[in-house]
Amino acid sequence: MKYCMLLLPLVLAACAQAPEVTAPAPSATTAAANPASPTGTDLLTRYHWQLNNAIDRNGTHIDALFVRPDRPVQLDFSPYRITVVNSCNSMGAGYTVRKGYLQIGPMVSTMMACHDAALAALDDAISQRVRGSVNVTLLARDNAPSLQLVTDSGDTLSFSGVPTAETRYGGPGQIAFLEVAAQSVPCNHPLMPNAQCLLVRDRFFDEQGLATGTPGPWHPLNQDIEGYTHTPGIRNVVRVKRFTVRNPPADGPSVAYVLDLVVESEKVGQ
Repeated sequence: MKYCMLLLPLVLAACAQAPEVTAPAPSATTAAANPASPTGTDLLTRYHWQLNNAIDRNGTHIDALFVRPDRPVQLDFSPYRITVVNSCNSMGAGYTVRKGYLQIGPMVSTMMACHDAALAALDDAISQRVRGSVNVTLLARDNAPSLQLVTDSGDTLSFSGVPTAETRYGGPGQIAFLEVAAQSVPCNHPLMPNAQCLLVRDRFFDEQGLATGTPGPWHPLNQDIEGYTHTPGIRNVVRVKRFTVRNPPADGPSVAYVLDLVVESEKVGQ
């Protein structure tokens, strides 16, 4: 028995249409006194911003924004777009930063149904607050930046910065697609005896998200894919970013794989 869920990259790209915007200005930062430190724009895009506290104008904790403590609401910024991660649906909008305010355009979202009522309500709780004109404060403190948003209704959302893979590895990664077999296989791992490794092969897709070319040969992957958790019996096609590891440790890989998107998932019958 098999089922298949296909989430082509084109789906998210189609949802990402936004009004024309300008790049955010360095005025977003209020505490980057060191001239050699990154601008506010750089800080926004170089970190994942994870929600760690949220209170309303009366100081009451906003519980609706903390449905899954192990997967906090996260904001990711590109130069022109803000994306909400770890909500029920994928959501995003265009944005600018002007005179200390984050100007957020109309939010667009996928339309996936979530059976958990609290998780389903999370989308609305976020979209009510991450919209319109929001006061923004960005602080850079010894490689532990923080972001604070204050809405026009007086809610205060506080975020901690976690370095992106591009920040950690010192440059942009190369996009690649891997098909991960349903079952892992024994492999020779330099650090682990009797290791089990993911069995993978390269896959190729065109700009419309359609499979193209001939898949590469299957081979064990003697390392993890950051952010990917394998479930035995589930075959996945994943979009990853591949980074060169500078000065890798002895017996360590010279390339790192970081999960970007699960494109396809299928349960393989036993």
